[in-house]
Amino acid sequence: MRIAIANAPRPAVESLRIALSRAPQHDLAWVVKSGVEAMLMCKEDIPDLLLLGLLLPVSEVVNCALGISKNSPCPILVVADNYERQISGIFDVMGAGALDVVNVPATLSEEDAIELLRKIEAIGKRTAPSLAGRNSRSVFPPKDALPLLVAIGASTGGPNAIAAILSALPKDFPAAILVVQHVDQQFADGIARWLGQNCRLPVNIARTGEKPLAGHVLLASTNDHMALTADRTIAYTAEPKEYPYRPSVDVLFESIAQHWTKPSVAVLLTGMGRDGALGLMTLLRAGWHTIAQDKESCAVYGMPKAAIELGAAKLILSPPEIAEELMAYVKSQSTRPMRG
Repeated sequence: MRIAIANAPRPAVESLRIALSRAPQHDLAWVVKSGVEAMLMCKEDIPDLLLLGLLLPVSEVVNCALGISKNSPCPILVVADNYERQISGIFDVMGAGALDVVNVPATLSEEDAIELLRKIEAIGKRTAPSLAGRNSRSVFPPKDALPLLVAIGASTGGPNAIAAILSALPKDFPAAILVVQHVDQQFADGIARWLGQNCRLPVNIARTGEKPLAGHVLLASTNDHMALTADRTIAYTAEPKEYPYRPSVDVLFESIAQHWTKPSVAVLLTGMGRDGALGLMTLLRAGWHTIAQDKESCAVYGMPKAAIELGAAKLILSPPEIAEELMAYVKSQSTRPMRG
């Protein structure tokens, strides 16, 4: 991979250079000091991966990520020294288009270097052409007494899009909500808390054996794939091991089509790659109401575009419009009143 570095302090840049030199399959494309320079360089020479530091105020880093995602899309990995102290800003940058974050102190330990290279490798797999030929088959029994279910999948730029949807829903929204966001498991709990602060519904990480409940949001919480089992409880599986998108939207959507016997709503949001497109088609064929995020509001128009090209989306909407559509849909399916 050709890897660029931007907006990082000099000691961190040197640490990154040393770490990258240990992996001959990676080349250093260029190094710039600021986010503005990074946006300009990406227009001239798009790298396979941009390592973006948090040296500037968070708002400027967010603007940089947004600009690159819109004008010169490339994967962005945030590099931060002691990122636990910067977690709120990191989520803002991830919402603007960054894929993940890694700890890069001025003095890089052996463990830090290994983790950096592991994340670079994972992003390389995730952003390579997606696996083709995955067959999906849905088994769809008749309706039963299950609550309505909203299934949401997202990747790059997803946290902001998810927050925009959830924050618009009323506190007695009469559907269960399951969310898959491509993110390393160490950040899942933090994202759940952040989303919970921005909406009226309770948001928690999904644990093995839990059942989706009306009015509750459950977020995938490991690097394995979240799925529904035959008894309609949450489970995690490492299979398919070779699939680079973790946790996978396709795996969740396909398991829902197989085991959730009440057609409801599935939403595919901003993200790089094609994860979720096949699963959304499976749900459409099973009678579900399917929605993809529109190009204009996406940080990266990859996953929704793939679904739309397959014909898997009934509607193409922005996050605020998706929230309105969810409320209209559940109102049409339920007599339970909703209060804002």
